[in-house]
Amino acid sequence: MPTRKDLKRIVRARMIKTGESYTSARTHVLSKARPTEPPAHSVDHAALAGMSDDRIAAKTGRTWKEWVRVLDTDHAAAMPHRRIAELLHGKHNVPDWWAQTVTVGYERIKGLRDRGQRRGGGYEAGKSRTFGVPVKALFDAWADDATRRRWLGRNDVTVRTATSPKGIRLQWPDGTVVVVLFSPKGRSKSMAAVVHTKLPDRSALESAKKYWTDRLDALGAALTTRD
Repeated sequence: MPTRKDLKRIVRARMIKTGESYTSARTHVLSKARPTEPPAHSVDHAALAGMSDDRIAAKTGRTWKEWVRVLDTDHAAAMPHRRIAELLHGKHNVPDWWAQTVTVGYERIKGLRDRGQRRGGGYEAGKSRTFGVPVKALFDAWADDATRRRWLGRNDVTVRTATSPKGIRLQWPDGTVVVVLFSPKGRSKSMAAVVHTKLPDRSALESAKKYWTDRLDALGAALTTRD
């Protein structure tokens, strides 16, 4: 079961969302905390999680089915995302990045989130691409307003924060936010990892995926032309 403090916070959050009384909300939360896994033969854990059993076992020491059993024993389904990741890292010695991966996969398997969806209900689209330029040049192509407008194809996007040459956050006029992280791949190559957050639904998710595929193609062409 979740700790008493966590339980109260989860129950109150449900009360605000549903208008239920404290007793009703608490009963619902506690019922979700009890594992109700379908028969093993009817669940394709890897397909739901979005990663193969071989890969997750190689990196964490357990298959998805084994992680579901372990985390159900810890009553993780009633925990917020961050608490599950901390549990995996602290109690089960899973490295930080893979703790996040196992957490997301577990939440998908348990029906707590869809592919591309956050626990809060919003969606986010992710794309990454490696370019044949140093990381500082790649960062500048995003941070410089005039350069960004040429390949992005719009001039209504504003920079919220920028840390050269590590990352940038861009504000879209519709309220969505784009987070881009940059990493060097040697002296002459670098990668941009794009996450378009706060998307309202799956249709917006699919549109964002297509948009960023096209825009990263345009960015690659712009960098090649400049060189």
